[in-house]
Amino acid sequence: MQRVAVLGAGSWGTTFAKVLADAGRDVVLWARRPDVSRAVCDRHVNPDYLPGVVLPKRITATTNAAAALDGVDAVVLAVPSQTLRANLNDWRDLLPRGRTLVSLAKGVELGTLKRMSEVVVEVAGVTPDQVAVVSGPNLAREIAAEEPTATVIACSDHERAVALQSATSSGYFRSYTNTDVVGCELGGAGKNVIALAVGIAAGMGLGDNTRASLITRGLAETARLGQALGADPLTFAGLAGLGDLVATCSSPLSRNRTFGEHLGRGESLEQAGEANHGQVAEGVKSCLSICELGERHGVELPIADAVRRVCHEGWSATSMGKELISRAPRPE
Repeated sequence: MQRVAVLGAGSWGTTFAKVLADAGRDVVLWARRPDVSRAVCDRHVNPDYLPGVVLPKRITATTNAAAALDGVDAVVLAVPSQTLRANLNDWRDLLPRGRTLVSLAKGVELGTLKRMSEVVVEVAGVTPDQVAVVSGPNLAREIAAEEPTATVIACSDHERAVALQSATSSGYFRSYTNTDVVGCELGGAGKNVIALAVGIAAGMGLGDNTRASLITRGLAETARLGQALGADPLTFAGLAGLGDLVATCSSPLSRNRTFGEHLGRGESLEQAGEANHGQVAEGVKSCLSICELGERHGVELPIADAVRRVCHEGWSATSMGKELISRAPRPE
């Protein structure tokens, strides 16, 4: 994997492009906006998404998807989960045959209830062992600042995961491999919803006991759903489960946590979105599909369901708290 295309020039896509370039790869970054592409090529910056970060010269950018995909050894898909299908439909005929496709998106598709790797397999017409996913504590701003972090690269083809691990290894970024794609994807999708709940609690002024309870029980309900879908329970105790959950629930850099804080202060979805500078809080939509997935498989997801009601049924944050406390407790 010497030449890699990264399709999506948001904060995480640009950061992952930097990781690859710092690991010695040549990266072509596809940007939807011409001004972003020009900034990357001419000044080696992406000021709208990573202000103050100087990008390696190994990264070039284009708004032409065909040019970005020409001759690459791997393709990284760095678009929001609910737009992945539409974008892939546009790119499908341009994708290089037999190459590794890497999903950075964390979510469950509305309507189909498919995980992101399943969407890639269906739309791109590839086999599951051709698709890898990246999960773990992935706060883009910290990684772009080269603060040490570890992540998980999951693929049913272990050799592909190892190749991608090598392509991303640098002095600040360490990847671990896993073949449990289901567990890694559900951990990544579920943590966004739990982070909304933690943010709501923080916005209400509640303290560490409440937040620790939400994180711990949120991990438990995500793991229950994962097991019902065939995931390895141990995955949720690792970087793609607990690690990602703690980072997303604790950091002010987390879009989902920050969005939840605004809801906890009594703001509307629209107001919270404006305060989030228009960036996508994946959990707002994912809570719908995750709850539906839980219902389909007979798995109780009380925290995700409470977030769904706040975001989509007009519940107040206070109502969410009362509902979670008054529910009959499950065995620990």
